[in-house]
Amino acid sequence: MTTVDATSLPVARSTNADYAALILRVSTGLWFIAHAWMKIAVFTPAGTAGYFASIGLPGFLGYLTIAFELLGGLALIAGLYTRAVSLALVPVLLGAAWFGHGANGFFFSNPNGGWEYPVLWAIVMGALALLGNGAYALSRR
Repeated sequence: MTTVDATSLPVARSTNADYAALILRVSTGLWFIAHAWMKIAVFTPAGTAGYFASIGLPGFLGYLTIAFELLGGLALIAGLYTRAVSLALVPVLLGAAWFGHGANGFFFSNPNGGWEYPVLWAIVMGALALLGNGAYALSRR
């Protein structure tokens, strides 16, 4: 019977990619929470649902978007299911680009904001899905 000394096992070291994932997780998580909070405190959930209905989408998608942004943001900050959460948020962002900003042109500085920013954010979420949790994620424990 062979015994293994714990001191001889390889130690997992964080890499630059781990820290890059951490930075992306926390920063995008905070941005998602900020956007959810804006929809709750400024536009109100009912107002957000009304906006969704005004652009031809079912109003309940406004409530789902708030939930995705809030819960997704919290999960990203914590480092829980980073790949799945990041991928789940891509359609939310592409939907914002297409339905909410598509008619406004490319640049986000255009009146009512163009689709540049939400598409860039969707690309960042795709990159984060490839990177995974990174350093200091609860799911790495």
